Order: sequence, then structure tokens, then C-alpha cells
Amino acid sequence: MIPILRSTAIAAALALCAPALAQTAAPAAAPAPAAAAPAGDPVKGREKTQMCEGCHEIPGWRTAFPEVYRVPKIAGQHEAYLVAALKAYRSGDRSHPSMRGIATPLSDEDIANLAAFYARGVTRTASK
Repeated sequence: MIPILRSTAIAAALALCAPALAQTAAPAAAPAPAAAAPAGDPVKGREKTQMCEGCHEIPGWRTAFPEVYRVPKIAGQHEAYLVAALKAYRSGDRSHPSMRGIATPLSDEDIANLAAFYARGVTRTASK
């Protein structure tokens, strides 16, 4: 091909492609970070444990409602897991009648505080 014709062919091809290239979307911007969950205050969380400690702080505790099962210890559990679990009980995504009743009135701040307290792995048990 003669150099002038080759240059013309390249220019024509670019001219035909230019509109398509101009319409190509720019790379999407990174999504805005999700709103951070409120930072939990373990001291405030300790003030809300009354409904938790009767089951979750008794070593080897078994309960019979809604069926017989061993109650899990939650002290030392990951904070994010505790937040997710309580929110799922509150919304009904996780079903357990007792936990739904306990989690329903909790605010997001209450949940964050409880999770912060229990994630530290500190609980108290009765002593003689």
C-alpha cells in the first residue's frame, strides 16, 4: 500500500471509531464508603447486659425454649459478628423468639455498645 493511502486509511478508521470511543464510559468512580457503624462503647454496653447475662454468661447453660439447646457464650466473639447477629435478630432475618424479643428494642448504638463489651471477652459470674 502506498504510504499516503495507508495514512488516509488509518485516519479514516480513527475517524469512524472516534464517536464510539467518545461514548465509552469513563471508569466508574470508587463507590463512596458505607457509613461506618457507630463505634461501640464497652462501658455503656456493660450497662445493657441484663438481658444477655442470664443465658450467655452461664458456662454450659442449656435452655428449653424454643427447644433444648446449649446457649453459646458470646464473650470474646468478634464485634462485627455480634453487631450483624443482633441486627438480624432485630429485623427477623434470624429467627429465635427470645432473641427477637430482646433485640427488637435495641438501637444501633445499643447494639454497637453491647458488641464492643462482649468482644472484649470480659464477663462476670457469681462468686461465693
